[in-house]
Amino acid sequence: MPKKAKPTGSGKEEGPAPCKQMKLEAAGGPSALNFDSPSSLFESLISPIKTETFFKEFWEQKPLLIQRDDPALATYYGSLFKLTDLKSLCSRGMYYGRDVNVCRCVNGKKKVLNKDGKAHFLQLRKDFDQKRATIQFHQPQRFKDELWRIQEKLECYFGSLVGSNVYITPAGSQGLPPHYDDVEVFILQLEGEKHWRLYHPTVPLAREYSVEAEERIGRPVHEFMLKPGDLLYFPRGTIHQADTPAGLAHSTHVTISTYQNNSWGDFLLDTISGLVFDTAKEDVELRTGIPRQLLLQVESTTVATRRLSGFLRTLADRLEGTKELLSSDMKKDFIMHRLPPYSAGDGAELSTPGGKLPRLDSVVRLQFKDHIVLTVLPDQDQSDETQEKMVYIYHSLKNSRETHMMGNEEETEFHGLRFPLSHLDALKQIWNSPAISVKDLKLTTDEEKESLVLSLWTECLIQVV
Repeated sequence: MPKKAKPTGSGKEEGPAPCKQMKLEAAGGPSALNFDSPSSLFESLISPIKTETFFKEFWEQKPLLIQRDDPALATYYGSLFKLTDLKSLCSRGMYYGRDVNVCRCVNGKKKVLNKDGKAHFLQLRKDFDQKRATIQFHQPQRFKDELWRIQEKLECYFGSLVGSNVYITPAGSQGLPPHYDDVEVFILQLEGEKHWRLYHPTVPLAREYSVEAEERIGRPVHEFMLKPGDLLYFPRGTIHQADTPAGLAHSTHVTISTYQNNSWGDFLLDTISGLVFDTAKEDVELRTGIPRQLLLQVESTTVATRRLSGFLRTLADRLEGTKELLSSDMKKDFIMHRLPPYSAGDGAELSTPGGKLPRLDSVVRLQFKDHIVLTVLPDQDQSDETQEKMVYIYHSLKNSRETHMMGNEEETEFHGLRFPLSHLDALKQIWNSPAISVKDLKLTTDEEKESLVLSLWTECLIQVV
């Protein structure tokens, strides 16, 4: 039977407690992860915890430790990334700073030991062995297929970008000082063992990364060892530090992270500009000028504050009756920067249309639905005075795996289509139906129906069934 540890924050002066612990029965087959769907992948990742329990009791609330005695799962985790993988990766041209960091925690501070330019395996190994430095490898899903497979499914599941970093720490060493992150964290122990200490957050659900001094954080509330096959989750803002004890082999773990800048506050900022724009078209009060010299005032005037409060109530009333939420940036940012669908082959099915050409008498269905967003936005090609709403479809089928989460803004481009607002109902039919006849689409002419499905087919977004 699963054993529950005492809840966090009991107030008793006891030693650090482990997080909630679960014993996982050995799973059949070479992989304990189920890739049938995004939800099945996540369920298998946190097994035997149920998804409903996880989001009710742990997500954004408190850490969860799942300790497993499962040789098959430990072997699978170990295949995701090894210290020895660095040799072949370095031969492909890895650079300090961009791809790899070398660091060590000294007297509570992070000491970076990077060289300049290209990273060479022999130098990394020398710093690892002689300086007891931690090697941090950035975004290994760019090169490791199974991590691509896992993170792509998790991006579908969360609807948020999912990044990862690998940390390889020698015995008797610690790579990073106590700190907290601005992301939800899932840690998979791949090689060796690592000693973890978790502390109460000073900033719950933090929006930025910060190092914390030892004297400020107090005693750890959780302290434990992670072994191969174990999983640890903790919310953003959780203060943590980890070290590889002396006398053991090196430790390798991968940190999988998500939900950066993905809060209600971020969503409100994203949607309110479109809401104001639409309301101002119909409400002349929003188009009247602000008082003279308002921008020169040191403090907000009572009149200005009262007016703003009234406008916010007007916006709230309008929002209550709206179904189409305008998301100007978050949807585009997510779809533009996320991983492409996992492909074991050459990925031709993502770039070249296949199967029969859709006709008026065809039955079609959407494919790669988890990789497409449909949104309504003002026409980007018109001036503010003449902007009309258009339907935009963005997809990630042609995204670059090699630049995922690397901040290469200049190399990033949108992939997708644009349609008149009159096509919205027909697109919703395609989105919401397992399959639909082209002639049943809610468009005025047969030519419009054929043109719509042909455009979607050309982008590999639908197939004829």
